[in-house]
Amino acid sequence: MNVRLQINVQLDYSLSRPCDLLLQIEAAAIPEQVVEETKLTLSPCEHFARVPAQDHIGERIWLRQEGQLLVDYRSTVRIERIVRDIAALPALPPHRLPGETVQYLLPSRYCPSHQFTDFVESTFGTLEGGARLSAMHDWVADHMSYVPGASDSETNAIDTFHAGKGVCRDYAHLLITLARAGEIPARFASVYAPGVKPPDFHAVAEVFLGGEWHLVDATGMANEAEMAKIGIGRDSGDVAFLTAFGPLYLNRQSVAVEALAD
Repeated sequence: MNVRLQINVQLDYSLSRPCDLLLQIEAAAIPEQVVEETKLTLSPCEHFARVPAQDHIGERIWLRQEGQLLVDYRSTVRIERIVRDIAALPALPPHRLPGETVQYLLPSRYCPSHQFTDFVESTFGTLEGGARLSAMHDWVADHMSYVPGASDSETNAIDTFHAGKGVCRDYAHLLITLARAGEIPARFASVYAPGVKPPDFHAVAEVFLGGEWHLVDATGMANEAEMAKIGIGRDSGDVAFLTAFGPLYLNRQSVAVEALAD
């Protein structure tokens, strides 16, 4: 069954001086999801340019702005993703992986997977493929507590592993890190999903199993059939919804996602 999502986002930021901004909030137009309607309204700006996002999944927007940034984004997206039982899927050995997956097998800024190889081998070493990934998902879910404000922009998977708490980006970073340490390519996905509390941009892992990418949410708040993908990256640093190359101050921000009846 296909799921349709109605998305409504408002951003209000102040800038103390002219600033370059990189915006990525639009649901990606990709085969697994159809953008039926979309409207993006921005306050007047000095510069506006669309550029491809990571792996050409979605788009980023370059802005040159001063004073105030107002963004209103509304969209209806139909999800047509094929959902499989991840636990039953095989993993390809590293030497058989397609080239585009290799970067997602390596450590990155927030996902230092090379420091988790011993832990993964001792904890999940008897499992393979999707069964190993499912056990990692359950381990993260069991050992983590969702605590808003428990982390910041510098928190990486090592910090989260020891703290045992965080928000969706921390859950995603930790699961991605464990997967990579277990030789399963994994990347960070920014998504929209209904039922996220508090309502916000949501972060999940995406893993390469059975020759395909599959979204996995260790927080348990969203399921793969109801996620609209915005963009992907090695970790959250690649797919922030707003990156400012200068001082930026939040006035107001809201994200609302509703599942519509077909």
